[in-house]
Amino acid sequence: MRVLKKEPFYNRSLERALKILCAFRRDNQALTLSELSKILGLSKATILRLCSTLLKYNFLGYNAQTKQYSLGLKLFELGGIVYSSFSIRRVASRYLNKLQSNLGKTVFLGILQDSQLIYIDKKEDLQKPIRFSSDIGTYRPPHFGMLGNTLMAYLDDKEVDKIITKNPLKPFTKRSIKSIEAFKERLQRIRKQGFYVDKEEALDGVTGIGAPIRDFTGKVVAAMGVGFISSSEDSKGLRKIIKEVVRTSQTISYELGYLKRRPASY
Repeated sequence: MRVLKKEPFYNRSLERALKILCAFRRDNQALTLSELSKILGLSKATILRLCSTLLKYNFLGYNAQTKQYSLGLKLFELGGIVYSSFSIRRVASRYLNKLQSNLGKTVFLGILQDSQLIYIDKKEDLQKPIRFSSDIGTYRPPHFGMLGNTLMAYLDDKEVDKIITKNPLKPFTKRSIKSIEAFKERLQRIRKQGFYVDKEEALDGVTGIGAPIRDFTGKVVAAMGVGFISSSEDSKGLRKIIKEVVRTSQTISYELGYLKRRPASY
């Protein structure tokens, strides 16, 4: 008889919890303990123990009158994050492509998720010898570079304090800000001017320019930006890039329902 080799770090309890969540269907949105036990082939005691944990973290809901479990609001929240990021990427993609083509620079799109910056899109010239390591799906500290600073600038003060407590400021280069007071002053300037210029604070020799993207409610849901070798642009070139980045971010915001009038040149 062939013995199947278990995968390293395999967790049976986690697998069973995930199977409970997957047991719910559009035509089976509420299930009793007995029904879950029958569907999954597990004892009621095991199902009850796992469901109790899932209830605690809002992955499941429970109706005491009908004694039925249902999927919880936490899944709705997480699903909203995934849907939002996919929707933003789909809307933004062609404008990011156009910006990359116009400037010949690497273009990034990112969001904050679980107090971390995550890159959800990247446009670059694959023929260029110098490339950035932040690929799609890469996580960075929330205050990292042009995108992280831009996104944090539009959070309320309590959320900023919470994130900094969880992810203390740390220097990425010798130019990085270490003072919380100076960091918060910078966030105010970003909100006032509507963009951020990262002058070699995230990567040595690299400048980044970021701008916010808003949805139809006016909430900043993402940030986009351009990264390039600092020595490749003079002050005139820098102003041009700022203008193009801001215009592109406004156009994407328009497509998401924020602005009433489409920005010029798009």
